Amino acid sequence: MENKIIFHIDVNSAYLSWEAVYRIHHLGRQTDLRTIPSAVGGDISKRHGIILAKSLPAKRYDIRTGEPVVDALRKCPELVLVPPNYELYEKSSKAFMAVLNKYTDAVEQFSIDEAFMDMTGTKQLFGEPVIAATAIKDEIFHTLGFTVNVGISSNKLLAKMASDFKKPNLVHTLFPNEIRKKMWPLPVRDLFFVGGASERKLHALGIRTIGELACADVTMLKSVLKKHGEVIWNFANGRDVSAVEPVPVDNKGYGNSTTISFDVTDSETAKMVLLSLAETVGRRLRRDHMRAETASVGIRYHDLNYVSHQCRLKSATNITKEIYDAACMLFDELWDGAPIRLLGVHTSHVSRNESSRQISLFDHTDYEKLERLDRAIDSIRERFGADAVQRASFLKQDKLDHLGGGISREKRTVNYSALEEE
Repeated sequence: MENKIIFHIDVNSAYLSWEAVYRIHHLGRQTDLRTIPSAVGGDISKRHGIILAKSLPAKRYDIRTGEPVVDALRKCPELVLVPPNYELYEKSSKAFMAVLNKYTDAVEQFSIDEAFMDMTGTKQLFGEPVIAATAIKDEIFHTLGFTVNVGISSNKLLAKMASDFKKPNLVHTLFPNEIRKKMWPLPVRDLFFVGGASERKLHALGIRTIGELACADVTMLKSVLKKHGEVIWNFANGRDVSAVEPVPVDNKGYGNSTTISFDVTDSETAKMVLLSLAETVGRRLRRDHMRAETASVGIRYHDLNYVSHQCRLKSATNITKEIYDAACMLFDELWDGAPIRLLGVHTSHVSRNESSRQISLFDHTDYEKLERLDRAIDSIRERFGADAVQRASFLKQDKLDHLGGGISREKRTVNYSALEEE
């Protein structure tokens, strides 16, 4: 039986790279954002002011993805900031995936800018793994204009770890016999699935490298980190049995949240935000033919403290009104009156089961009619645009979007002609 060959392909500084390529090849700009201290960042005025991607020159100033824009500008006052354009990124991602699908039909999109490929059995078509990976990397650069790193191994975990080695535009291998030399000396934080909290606990145990984690007593790790301790111990030893999944698995839950551009201090406005979130969550459930049995609401206050509350729904549903009614009830039970910065509506315990309701003599709601209405509105918005139909209560709203959460409206496209030249 032939050994598995798995590739992990990761776009280098994806959003920044896609912006740079578009500006050079479509707008005729002379400056390549990738060669100067630059970053894609949110709008501070709308409280979305974080760094989403940065160039390699910006990285030299210790600018980090996810940090506030104001902190990044403090480190590098000459940092060139550009607004995000998710419509461009989605198109770039589709073009990226189209190239990968030319080499194998076993492609699993892991995120907008990375994917796994099962290249087992393709040696006769594309040559040795490193040769095939180099061909993919070069085709992406020559046809699409941006660079990628390719990691090669016998499983997904090691392939992903390999793609994170030196960047950009490189191919790396990390087979089991290379783990001791290439992976074990790395800081434990570099291991997939090890976050800040886990890192601190491991440091408290005297574990600072992936090799030290791999050689640690798994029983001791489980006593401190529970099941997660065993998972990362296996990862440190290069063990991963997950397969490349070309067909996405079903979501375990659906939810959306939104950071509001002003502090919400009244229940009426908060419930308008909850309605906008229920609209988008319900639409996603219906799109995937799913129904949820549990709903929850999350609140982040102006002091960044976060609280949440959940309830079991009377019946599994994807009807916007039911999700909204449950969200309002949870909000009333949860809110303490403090100014609100963020609201979220989430659902869980989802399934593809057909609707089955416990009939009540005292409930005269026509749920079938509500569901047909929701699906008709979904269809109109799909055909004529998101704003083709909206609830009358939003018509006089100039601060709230009638479809809240997810990627906000201002991030979906950019008026480049209104921007100053770099």
